[in-house]
Amino acid sequence: MKKSGFWTFRYTLINATYFIAFCTVHAYAAVYLLAHGFTNSQVGILLAVANILSAVSQPFIAGIIDKPGPLTNRRFILISVLVIMFGSLALFFANGSKAVIFIVYVLIYMIQFAYQPVMTALFFEYEKAGCNIYYGLARGLGSASFAVTSAFVGKAVEENGVNILLIVTIISMLISAIVIFTFRKPEEASVLPEGQEPDQKKAEEEAHNNFFDFAKTYPSFMLFLLGTVCFFFAHNMINDFMIQIIRNLGGGETQLGYSNFLQAILELPVMALIGFVRKKITPGKLLCISGTAFFVKILILVFGVSMAGVYVSRSFQLFAGAVFIAEAAYYVSQTMEELDQVKGQAFVTSAITVGGVFSNLISGFILDHLGIRVMLITGTAVCGVGVIIAWAAMRKKA
Repeated sequence: MKKSGFWTFRYTLINATYFIAFCTVHAYAAVYLLAHGFTNSQVGILLAVANILSAVSQPFIAGIIDKPGPLTNRRFILISVLVIMFGSLALFFANGSKAVIFIVYVLIYMIQFAYQPVMTALFFEYEKAGCNIYYGLARGLGSASFAVTSAFVGKAVEENGVNILLIVTIISMLISAIVIFTFRKPEEASVLPEGQEPDQKKAEEEAHNNFFDFAKTYPSFMLFLLGTVCFFFAHNMINDFMIQIIRNLGGGETQLGYSNFLQAILELPVMALIGFVRKKITPGKLLCISGTAFFVKILILVFGVSMAGVYVSRSFQLFAGAVFIAEAAYYVSQTMEELDQVKGQAFVTSAITVGGVFSNLISGFILDHLGIRVMLITGTAVCGVGVIIAWAAMRKKA
């Protein structure tokens, strides 16, 4: 038990420091960039570029890590943490140069997305090596660290300016670097059986590796991915430009912090109870319910006239994003053969990213030229189409 707690504690620190920086870099991206003279359209373009680079780089990075060589999961995470830390430090000396800020922010935003799935891979790697880690607890406390950071950083930004975001990021990444540097597997557990390699190669040859073959084999899943793009178009629209929505209602960074806290902390009960709910409702239906909650979440903002509407909207994270993330993996495992499940997970991640890219490109432009209400109506319409598509997908057999 002591050994289990030892590994879990350190893995929890890796998650906690990640999500502290995720809060300051991602949740407050618009706040930081707008404060440095970026327009909403420019913010959208910057985030779209970062998302595209992240989507393209992740399979490439995974391919390198999977091959025998010096780049391991732990080393890539350490490199990523150092890039974010020194990138944040460089922003201190950018002297308001929008070109420098654009390049550096794209880099740290992109690399932070890129190493998130590697943290999960690190867990499985160490678990196989005999290092007992309670993943659910570590991931849940990661969300809690995001929530706590959101609760105080908004007011801190109002009182001290946006550079406080950089300070929090640097400190969290410094702690993370120290923890990751010392996070080493036992020597005797670091070698995997070589006899598995021929089986893995054979499995890859038998899997549906051709995209069109894959799509033909799992038509309902591919249809559901289209719905997923629509869900996360709306989800990213809200998250990326929440500060503008809140300012339109008379609030500011403090209220943004409270709303982010509410959304993040609600993920904890979902992670604790979703296993019981799954016994009564299938993952596919839960994902459709999640999509419907995404729709309700943005629809509330269309008619919101005060901060109360924002808080009610954010509360639907309990049924929206939290349920989606928890159930996507189970849906893939139920609808696909074992040899195709890794690709299935990758396609879900890609659909989420594509939704974010379209949202980044379109939302900022609409916000600058047509206003917040038109932006929210557009997101609601797209999400509504996604709900129809998702329920239709579940009527088909995988």
